Amino acid sequence: MNSLTATETATLERAADAPMLAQVERWAAVNSGTGNLAGLKNVAGQLADSFAALPGDLRLVAADPVESVDATGRVSTIQRGDHLHVRVRPDAPVQLLLTGHMDTVFAADHPFQNLKWLEPGVLNGPGTADMKAGISVILAALTALEASPFADRLGYDVLINSDEETGSHASSRLIAELAAGKTAALTYEPALPDGTLAGARPGSGNFSVIIHGRAAHAGRNPEEGRNALVAAADLAVRLNALKSLELKVNPARIDGGGPNNVVPDQAILRVNLRPATPAAMVAAETALRDTVANIQRDHDVHCHLHGGFNRPPKPLDSAATRLFELVRDCGAALGLPPIRWNATGGVCDGNNIAACGIPVVDTMGPRGGAIHSSDEFLIVDSLAERAQLSALTMIRIAERGTV
Repeated sequence: MNSLTATETATLERAADAPMLAQVERWAAVNSGTGNLAGLKNVAGQLADSFAALPGDLRLVAADPVESVDATGRVSTIQRGDHLHVRVRPDAPVQLLLTGHMDTVFAADHPFQNLKWLEPGVLNGPGTADMKAGISVILAALTALEASPFADRLGYDVLINSDEETGSHASSRLIAELAAGKTAALTYEPALPDGTLAGARPGSGNFSVIIHGRAAHAGRNPEEGRNALVAAADLAVRLNALKSLELKVNPARIDGGGPNNVVPDQAILRVNLRPATPAAMVAAETALRDTVANIQRDHDVHCHLHGGFNRPPKPLDSAATRLFELVRDCGAALGLPPIRWNATGGVCDGNNIAACGIPVVDTMGPRGGAIHSSDEFLIVDSLAERAQLSALTMIRIAERGTV
């Protein structure tokens, strides 16, 4: 551990000694898919018990209401689980935001429910890497920091939300509220197996286009109908043609149709747009609305556009680059292999934080892989490694007063 003081070393040893593996095994054993409210309540209670070891104020925050379009075109409100918020020393000179999520992509009835060892040191299980291990790292790093002389200079908010995997619609307002005025933010999505971090990220928007046509008999008078399914298919093809280096487009699903002898009068197209830059996001929304308007005109149908860009693009500005370089330098001080970062096509709460003008590194979690699949795995040795990396990064920010 070159270039570390004796006080830093003692703090880092405490971070590494935290019972992170036992926490991951306990928390990952409970299914907490975004829609599993009972499972989320269970995990939120366990997390509240664990994070109560920190000083400050702890609360469970009710989720904001979320609108969704079902397969029939009906807009309804979906309930999400409570979010965990911890606030410590809000008057300290340096303020950080640390975020994670308690939800997974695995529904209550998903077959992937159990943990197993793939080999010594590699744990397979739902949410092991993404991201119950990251939550354990947050707690380990902060617990060690609280026992150190660095604590008084540093205040922080911790947010563990319940709906990151579905876009943080029920927590984005809270994320923005807590990000305001922070010196920097750390988010605990898993790093890649080799330790590489996610750098720049595109934005992401999910849209549902409800298309209303006119029913008619398929044989007797089809010309009097207006085929909503055909209009949806044409819309999917036209939107797909908007792809460019600056924009990824994925028409993902069409709901609608019915008996073969009826011209379908309703269809719903689901599409995801991922713009690389803020300018590309503005252009993408304009192109989407123009294309929908053209479909209305060309097919003589009525379209209702629902949804929006819930993840703004996250380019790397100078402040974010300095924070990445600080994390890299802390890794070098710990003797870790050189830490690098690359642009990625994925999105997370780091997008929302960066949109508030706050520098963020959003892959501070342990190393792992195959996330969002039944092959998901956690490299257990990286728990201590990443807890120390987080603790040292926070210490250095506290010492500098900035990134």
